[in-house]
Amino acid sequence: MLLLVGRVARTHGNKGQVIVNPETDFAHDRFAVGNEVVVEQHGRSTTRRITAVRFQEGRPIVGLDGVETMNDAEALAGAELKMPASELGPLPANTFYRHDLVGCEVKGSAGQALGRVTGVEGPLERSLLIVATARGELMVPMAVGIVVEVDPAAKRIVVELPEGLMDLNSPAAGEREGEPGGQSPSDNE
Repeated sequence: MLLLVGRVARTHGNKGQVIVNPETDFAHDRFAVGNEVVVEQHGRSTTRRITAVRFQEGRPIVGLDGVETMNDAEALAGAELKMPASELGPLPANTFYRHDLVGCEVKGSAGQALGRVTGVEGPLERSLLIVATARGELMVPMAVGIVVEVDPAAKRIVVELPEGLMDLNSPAAGEREGEPGGQSPSDNE
């Protein structure tokens, strides 16, 4: 299985290097000299070795084998960079690959089914589970005390939701008697 680790944003300089928007919390590990990435674009895949890398503002600037000119690099704009899951290596304790969490059933600590994880957003230290529930989308912080058990093999996550979190993303959140429309917290930012 190939997993997305980044997307080519644009060229950098005139020597065939590209700026990558990382899709991983471990960009320094994934974009190291000597690693191979599968470049997917327009339904075609090519494996290329990373020949150079440096980081600027958290984004890797990467040189790829066979990409020598600015024109070569421009042709890669928008390409997805992927790696085999088997090459990603072990994670630190109590961390999980996003692809292992998507599809997990989410239950409350009392055993009530809440929904399924459809995505994971945010960086490692502030990840949010995106859970499809009967009432709509629910965002659950991956924090100690909220997420109490994660079992990717069983496709199960148990949570202890703080009071009011279920209602926070409800379509009726913020609507009170006499207050048309209401506002979600993101409307106030």
